[in-house]
Amino acid sequence: MTASSGTAIDEPSTDTALASSLRISIARLARRMRAQRADTPYTTSQLAALATLEGHGPMTPTGLAEHEKVQPPSMTRVVAALEQGGLVTRTAHPHDRRQAVVAITPAGRALLQADRRQREAWLSRRLAELSQEDRRRLRAAADVLDRLSQS
Repeated sequence: MTASSGTAIDEPSTDTALASSLRISIARLARRMRAQRADTPYTTSQLAALATLEGHGPMTPTGLAEHEKVQPPSMTRVVAALEQGGLVTRTAHPHDRRQAVVAITPAGRALLQADRRQREAWLSRRLAELSQEDRRRLRAAADVLDRLSQS
């Protein structure tokens, strides 16, 4: 606490300062998490598309591009790499034969599970180093961060 203001020295005093602090901390944590990825030849964009298919089910490449906020030609390349690796299948659309539907394969699910296990194991080890109070705060913050990520 500072003597003059009565506020904690490390407490951001404005929403702008909080935004800056969160941006830096989240970016650093994201970099550390990416460094813990399973050894794979697939890019972060390819794994993100795979995770979207796992979470939302089969969809057209255009729908996948919209979901991932990339241009359709970029998603075409992503899907081609995943298909070549046996991580997705591409079948004819049931109602529009001009389109295809992309779905995750068991090998794609296995790759995502291995990747998640590795990153979660690393994070669990880091969390175990924290105090119970810090872990309690993170549990509460996780819900808020999730809501922010969905907005």
